[in-house]
Amino acid sequence: MKVLVTGVRGQLGHDVCRELERRGVGYLGTSSADMDITDREAVRRLMESYRPGAVIHCAAHTAVDRAEEEPERAFLVNEAGTRNLAEACRRARAKMVYLSTDYVFPGTGTRPYETDDPTGPLNAYGRSKLAGEAAVRELLDEHFIVRISWVFGINGGNFVKTMLRLVETRDTVQVVNDQIGSPAYTADLAPLLCGMVQTEAYGIYHATNEGFCSWAEFAAEIFREAGKDILVQPVTTAEYTAAKAPRPLNSRLSKRSLAEAGFSCLPPWQDALSRFLRELRRHGGS
Repeated sequence: MKVLVTGVRGQLGHDVCRELERRGVGYLGTSSADMDITDREAVRRLMESYRPGAVIHCAAHTAVDRAEEEPERAFLVNEAGTRNLAEACRRARAKMVYLSTDYVFPGTGTRPYETDDPTGPLNAYGRSKLAGEAAVRELLDEHFIVRISWVFGINGGNFVKTMLRLVETRDTVQVVNDQIGSPAYTADLAPLLCGMVQTEAYGIYHATNEGFCSWAEFAAEIFREAGKDILVQPVTTAEYTAAKAPRPLNSRLSKRSLAEAGFSCLPPWQDALSRFLRELRRHGGS
């Protein structure tokens, strides 16, 4: 089976392609320069030319604050672009993996969200990703919707890299302590997705590394693991005024769906962070 991977220049798309190569699976990784997913005919032409058996759709408009300012663009990419791919998958009889987000939920309470819990996004990004989910479900029976959160990986920017950059010029950093969720290392997500797409266990899944933390706790562990001397000053979401888009306070995701389908849960987030920092050092990072 050949696999088409969108968003190859992003964190997850990069590692998905690395994992497919490691497994000896034929793949084509595309960026917006190769295929504009918002262009229906461009998607059709590439799908008909490559004829994949599956699509792992990692490309997305992920800039949460910018999506609040330009919701039309977020919906163009995350809903219309996803719909174009789903339609092409239906014509090609190809499976589709759609990467979604914890932001489809309202973030209330403290219980981890199950896959069938009511959704209710707080911001334009979450609404656009939920609309993408709806397009996939409408058009395809053979689909996997995988909701992830707090992603970090070697290719591209992320919270870990931002914290390591800030430590070079500051001795104190303010980080919110009332948003709770789970980090997700792309090097752990990629094997799960590549294994999943080779099955017929279709449905909705939640996938992150195991364990929960606040952003402030995540930052503190980054500095501790990296051996950096900096004070993390916890602040509430209400006190942190830099964000333009509202964020959910509860981003806990239950992984029950993974276990019930026979998929292995990912390692604890602390272990994932430690391995990521070693990967950064091998690539010449901090």
